[in-house]
Amino acid sequence: MAILAGGLATRLRPLTESIPKVLLEIAGKPFLEHQLALLRDQGVQDVVLCVGFLGESIRDRFGDGRDYGVKIQYSFDGPELLGTGGAIRKALPLLGKAFFVMYGDSYLRIEFSRVANAFRRSGKPGLMTVFHNRGLWDTSNVFFAKGVIKRYDKKLRGPEMQHIDYGLSVFDAAVFASFPPDQVLDLAQVMKSLVDRGDMAGFEARERFYEIGSHEGLQELDEFFKIASRNQKILQL
Repeated sequence: MAILAGGLATRLRPLTESIPKVLLEIAGKPFLEHQLALLRDQGVQDVVLCVGFLGESIRDRFGDGRDYGVKIQYSFDGPELLGTGGAIRKALPLLGKAFFVMYGDSYLRIEFSRVANAFRRSGKPGLMTVFHNRGLWDTSNVFFAKGVIKRYDKKLRGPEMQHIDYGLSVFDAAVFASFPPDQVLDLAQVMKSLVDRGDMAGFEARERFYEIGSHEGLQELDEFFKIASRNQKILQL
């Protein structure tokens, strides 16, 4: 599992001027702690954090992951940010022949095993999870019909695009190995190229995504955890 946690999080400033986004507190804990608990409960054991800006503070806080039930390794961009795709390319020596990729600001309540099985059955080098968003929680950017991703574009959107990139993908390492190392590369560029040539499978998520990429998203996820905590306490009475 590669988690992309190297961005500058400019939309969350001033909160992120001195602290990386994944360390922002949600319901009393750093967001990454919630994310790792979710992954651990889904059976994910090995995590590679692709970090850049303030990445050392993430390593100092979470170490090798043993206190959180996972094994964490770190891949640093270096002096210059490499972009989401470039960060994955640099992390390939730490990843397997095929691996999950998840955004560092996403909280996704989905069965990871079903996604992995769909990837294996597809025979394609990439799989994108999508959600029937209808423009509700963010701008839809995927045309998905009859189980097939027909179009993906984050810039040129059309009315047929009623789904959105959910934030969890699976890739063969060979997809990224063809790009030169230390090259600035956007993951969206890689995914679009796979979709355009019919090499990207699709898996539709049924439960909405949560994210902390915006102040609204932070508040919404914080409230989600507080409600979940209250419900758990009621069940224990």
